[in-house]
Amino acid sequence: MKSFKSEEEARAAGVYISKVKSFVKREGRLTNAQARAIETNWPSKGLSIEQGMLDLDAVFGRSAATVLEIGFGMGKSLVEMAAAAPEDNFIGIEVHRPGVGACLADAEEAKLENLRVFEHDAVEVLAQSIPDDSLQRLQLYFPDPWHKTRHHKRRIVQADFVQNLRSKLAIGGTFHMATDWEPYAQHMMEVMTQAEGFENTSPDGAEGYVERPEYRPITKFEVRGQKLGHGVWDIIFKRVS
Repeated sequence: MKSFKSEEEARAAGVYISKVKSFVKREGRLTNAQARAIETNWPSKGLSIEQGMLDLDAVFGRSAATVLEIGFGMGKSLVEMAAAAPEDNFIGIEVHRPGVGACLADAEEAKLENLRVFEHDAVEVLAQSIPDDSLQRLQLYFPDPWHKTRHHKRRIVQADFVQNLRSKLAIGGTFHMATDWEPYAQHMMEVMTQAEGFENTSPDGAEGYVERPEYRPITKFEVRGQKLGHGVWDIIFKRVS
């Protein structure tokens, strides 16, 4: 966009400007069970940005604290959390269709009524579908760390993203991140300590990590990593303004 003063000017000239998304689309084979789970459960548990800004009380048929997870993978831990906290509402966002299918299959088996899912980019979902001040907790577990320095700009935890999600959290609501890549944990901490309107909940101070909360299930992947001596870093910041 060097020859244009703004994105609007570029669009007017018919030039497309690519944007960094919160994900890289990973296509995979959809099993028959996953396809059936989507077809059967999407009418009751699927959400779309075409619905516009959501009325969460209407979506769930009740007023309750709402937890949103970005990038739930195959959804096992999200389903486990929703089953363990039936008093809360849960929304998951994932772009990997087999993961959406697997999550809906597990949710159906668990007979969950408090879980809804998006198959869409999280940045757009937050902007177009999630009301301000509506979330009690926002979760981001083991996002792609983009190891190479030239790819660091693709990491989802950036200053602009954090301010966008800040408005979606209620005052006192928390942003909970977890990663098994220490350099990314350090990056997350740097971004969050500089973020306006947030306060670290760690008892160890402004740049401290926290112990894994009981509500975050430990995954098989995490257990395997711990046996190999890999660390996991949990970071929880609270919205204060």
